[in-house]
Amino acid sequence: MRVRPLLPADWAQVVEVYADAVRTLAAPHYCPEQIDAWASHPSDNPDVSEALARGQGLVGCPDDQPQRVEGFALLDPADRLSLLYCRGRSSRQGLATCLVRALEEQARARGQRRLRTEASRLSRPLLERLGWSVDGEEEILFAGQPFVRWRMSTALSACPVSAAIPFDAPSPLSEPSPLAKCSPATDLSPATDQLP
Repeated sequence: MRVRPLLPADWAQVVEVYADAVRTLAAPHYCPEQIDAWASHPSDNPDVSEALARGQGLVGCPDDQPQRVEGFALLDPADRLSLLYCRGRSSRQGLATCLVRALEEQARARGQRRLRTEASRLSRPLLERLGWSVDGEEEILFAGQPFVRWRMSTALSACPVSAAIPFDAPSPLSEPSPLAKCSPATDLSPATDQLP
């Protein structure tokens, strides 16, 4: 897999990835009504498109098909991991880890000291393995359905952690290369997703 910047041309695929991730991975943790409400969110609500337009995102693509999106992550605003999704067929291959680590590196290079998020039952275990801490639990009403999620955060050290990032990371003072190689053998965590 390769990680590259999210482009406007990717947005239609990103909506597909979002729905696919929820429909294929959430069943052990959420009821059918929650899954339906969550999976249809990007189609029913302009918030996702607005976040994609204003945020900083990355996508994961197969090495031989750099235009086929298998996963994506988005910072919106610059200190918040707002979206993190991988297709079911690409889960448990380390792509979510690559995306999170790459966004952490970019945020660090832009002077961010801390990142925050609201994690789902799927993304919380991954983020905890990556060193994120739970700051609190909350219950929200999302598309008419109740969801529990966890406010989480991580401190970004002043020193880059490029050596620990499972892809060919850029220097912390430069933009990432358009196609950074991801090493899927590094992490066998499930694909993750976020509630907006």
